[in-house]
Amino acid sequence: MTKTVLVADDDPTIRDVLELYLKRDGFTVLSTADGRAALQIARAHKPDLIMLDLMLPQVDGWEICRRLRAESNVPILMVTARGEEYERILGLGLGADDYVTKPFSPGEVVARVKAIFRRIEMARATTSLSADVIRSGDIVIEPGARRVTLRGQAVTLTAKEFDLLHFLASYPRQVFTREQLLDQVWGYTYTGETSTVTVHVRHLREKLELDPANPCLIETVWGVGYRFNDQT
Repeated sequence: MTKTVLVADDDPTIRDVLELYLKRDGFTVLSTADGRAALQIARAHKPDLIMLDLMLPQVDGWEICRRLRAESNVPILMVTARGEEYERILGLGLGADDYVTKPFSPGEVVARVKAIFRRIEMARATTSLSADVIRSGDIVIEPGARRVTLRGQAVTLTAKEFDLLHFLASYPRQVFTREQLLDQVWGYTYTGETSTVTVHVRHLREKLELDPANPCLIETVWGVGYRFNDQT
């Protein structure tokens, strides 16, 4: 089935070039120049992925990401200015799955989009094949249904938050570096930026830990990375 990508960017040149490259690779492309229209298109057409410039008129990318995350797990690929780390951290904190920085190669962006779709399909295949329920204290992880409950109540996780939690919980007490988690969960080799993992771990703690400031479930191993502590 053809995948649909929504490109939301106020630069017409970027929109035109990305549309050309994406269509050439078989994607259906929707595009818009402002945030309000992006929200309307996302809700009406339910694209398979959204490429979202943060500096959009009408409604900015952060607010779009926040609103969409409250109602959907659609993959969101942020577009940020080069060197603006705070933008990436804020966007990831609101639930974006990945980011690219301007200026970028359109071919590289298409490759990143295709990689995201491959990871989604691989995650679905993996969870359907290894659908054993993981129980750790008050937390239940159901890979087949991609569902997490805490003390019997459903916990809303983004697709990437679920993937990260499931991976860590599958290897209890094993320490993983941020670079290893980028490679295993995000599917790309470390290139110098680990804030993606850090932000997603923080979100998981906020949703699952009794005291996120003093986590027991996902522990930081200083100077190394993170490990999942089985609570059973």
